[in-house]
Amino acid sequence: MSNIYESAEATLGFISSPCLTKVELRVACRGISDRDALSKPDPCVVLKMQSHGQWFEVDRTEVIRSSSGPVFSKIFLVDYYFEEVQRLRFELHDISSGNNGLRDADFLGAMECTLGQIVSQRKLTKALLKQGNTAGKSSITVCSEGMPHMHVFSLKDFFSKSDPFLEIFRINDDGTESLVHRTETVMNNLSPVWKSFKVSLNTLCSGDHDRELKCTVWDWDSNGKHDFIGEFHTTFKEMRVEQEGKQIQWECINPKYQMKKKNYRNSGVVILNHCKIIKMYSFLDYIMGGCQIQFTVAIDFTASNGDPRNSCSLHYIHPYQPNEYLKALVAVGEICQDYDSDKMFPAFGFGALIPPDFKVGHLGACTWIQGVVEAYQNCLPKIQLYGPTNIAPIIQKVASSASEEMHTKEAMEYFILLILTDGVITDMADTREAIVHASHLPMSVIIVGVGNADFTDMQILDGDDGILRSPKGEPVLRDIVQFVPFKDFKHASPAALAKSVLAEVPNQVVDYYNAKGIKPKFIRKCTWPAVLLN
Repeated sequence: MSNIYESAEATLGFISSPCLTKVELRVACRGISDRDALSKPDPCVVLKMQSHGQWFEVDRTEVIRSSSGPVFSKIFLVDYYFEEVQRLRFELHDISSGNNGLRDADFLGAMECTLGQIVSQRKLTKALLKQGNTAGKSSITVCSEGMPHMHVFSLKDFFSKSDPFLEIFRINDDGTESLVHRTETVMNNLSPVWKSFKVSLNTLCSGDHDRELKCTVWDWDSNGKHDFIGEFHTTFKEMRVEQEGKQIQWECINPKYQMKKKNYRNSGVVILNHCKIIKMYSFLDYIMGGCQIQFTVAIDFTASNGDPRNSCSLHYIHPYQPNEYLKALVAVGEICQDYDSDKMFPAFGFGALIPPDFKVGHLGACTWIQGVVEAYQNCLPKIQLYGPTNIAPIIQKVASSASEEMHTKEAMEYFILLILTDGVITDMADTREAIVHASHLPMSVIIVGVGNADFTDMQILDGDDGILRSPKGEPVLRDIVQFVPFKDFKHASPAALAKSVLAEVPNQVVDYYNAKGIKPKFIRKCTWPAVLLN
């Protein structure tokens, strides 16, 4: 099945998107032997990241002279995305004395892994492989640590009578502006006080306390053509002055009035009432603090997929080209498997002439995603596709496991259910009921629509357009469902599909544990500071 994995990985690379957080990587090696038996090596580690099948150097450590067990002081700072497979390669080189380049260096070994593996294990030790992938006595250890990044603010202003709201923009390195926060509108008020709000330090200023921030104030208008009141520029470093007991304020300037009016001073004053750093737990805190992702797959075996022996079937197994079920399974599963310690994944089928909770795997669970792929292929000749398309029993089954986990002492397992289906479900009422119940549990549901069916009715399960309710009118406690039609990604890379369906999972995990007041099992040295603006 190497072709499936190559297809899923072919275009994995650097995808432009907001970074969830940054991760610090610290490196140490042991048992290094030098090619020159008369001296110890002068080691240096080069970090590379894979993009579009090619390895590119990200950074390198310092050279430590005459050491067979170096602990490098250099810290690699890497952007972390849960929803992407980020492949890393650590290369160890012996740099000859008086030369810091790699051209004349001796290659001592390399280790490849994903950033997800390092983050989930917090400390990853593996053998360094030499040329020909042979393992020697030397090993490399990589430790990960998150970067703090949350702050909360509270603001007020003094203007003439208006309906003001304020926007904060981060000025990026290329000069563009990114909206960080927009306050609510305070109607008909001379001295409005906006509600406190939280914003991550990474979102606010990319972790750079001196990065320029642009703040604009508008007078709201119901027709959408808001009147510009004024603006001011600041930095997070300046905002933090308030924490030292000093009140800080900014004059709001309208450049147009400043040019035209001789006696113009400002269009109002914005005062920072409160800037407080608070500690909050992030997704990275929970993953590095012992949280395990329990990944389950459910595959549609209804007759509408077509006879698997026919090349037109959605279940047809082509010798060289994976079908849509396999593409979606590998794209999502390859990411989730890094966060599951035992690598055993329950796999279910529904819609065939067998019980709805029929296990695809021979032993009740499959080893690694490759095991799910093989079990799926092996079971196709043994079952008869039928119907109907009922997914409520699968959701209820996983919810039962999540409910048991919720009542354990540590409660540090979070369940992700991936459902692959070729059509609109036939038990919508029961499914809505099951999802509402599951929204109270440590669980998320990802549904990928395979084939060219009209999935419009499935969008109701995804709470993006409104609050999902059970047939009795009970709303979901939190949004736990993400639905994506595969046809929207038919010509995109598997990485793009995985990114879309998994992007909401980190926030769903954090929302659940924070709401329950559950702390990470292991408290990391660094937790996310948050800024409260008042």
